[in-house]
Amino acid sequence: MADAASPALIVACPSCGTANRIPRDKLGTGKCGKCRQPLFQGHAVELTAATFDKHAATSDLPLLVDFWAEWCGPCRQMAPIFAAAAQQLEPQIRLGKLDTEAEPAVAARFAIRTIPSLVMLRKGRELARTGPLPLSALVQWARQAAR
Repeated sequence: MADAASPALIVACPSCGTANRIPRDKLGTGKCGKCRQPLFQGHAVELTAATFDKHAATSDLPLLVDFWAEWCGPCRQMAPIFAAAAQQLEPQIRLGKLDTEAEPAVAARFAIRTIPSLVMLRKGRELARTGPLPLSALVQWARQAAR
């Protein structure tokens, strides 16, 4: 995240991608200044090539990305676990899903060879990656990786 002494964080809106400044002590609350949607919705953001860097590089929140595809059985099994993790990890960590079939260039940028692949990013830089995990292990791994 941003410098701990900083009074505000930049958070990308999960609905429109607009960068919003939010006071550190109000993290988890607030609405987007552009679209008026909540900045924290307790579920993963659907990422595209157009929105990826807004969440991965612009936002001060760490971003946990689930690289997946519709045809992938293990990805479908992972989906409810990832959704439950979003409820537990927000607002400290933003979770996002990127369909590797729809956005192959972004998947190639991160050398995704197997799916599902979970990648923790901060300011566009990869911090850690893993494969599918049970919910408790995923939450623990994500919190550790985001430090």
